[in-house]
Amino acid sequence: MCHKQGMERMDSYAEPMATLGDRLTAAREGAGLDVAAMAEALGLRPETLEGWEVDQAEPTASLMGRIATVTGVSPVWLLTGQGAGPKDDRAGADLRAELADLRRLLAEASARVERLEEALSHG
Repeated sequence: MCHKQGMERMDSYAEPMATLGDRLTAAREGAGLDVAAMAEALGLRPETLEGWEVDQAEPTASLMGRIATVTGVSPVWLLTGQGAGPKDDRAGADLRAELADLRRLLAEASARVERLEEALSHG
């Protein structure tokens, strides 16, 4: 299974046909990180991480350890698909999406309050 076909279940990345890039993507997504956040955590350019995720290149052994630490998976899982991989946290993903929606609504409400206060102060 290739990660470009969409996330089925996280444990499908342990299948023999999954690539290192597939498992890197699963680990990053399982940790709730987007490409930019994970690249920053690793001290890399996002393009470097993107290249790894599409199997254009591979991280060094020392970076594999850092990736495992940042994403909470074992280095062995990253390399082989065996061992401790990412959590299949669908409920957590749903909660994160709801939280993002609420933050967006709060920002919109805050901007509306500021506009109303500004209008009232000039009226």
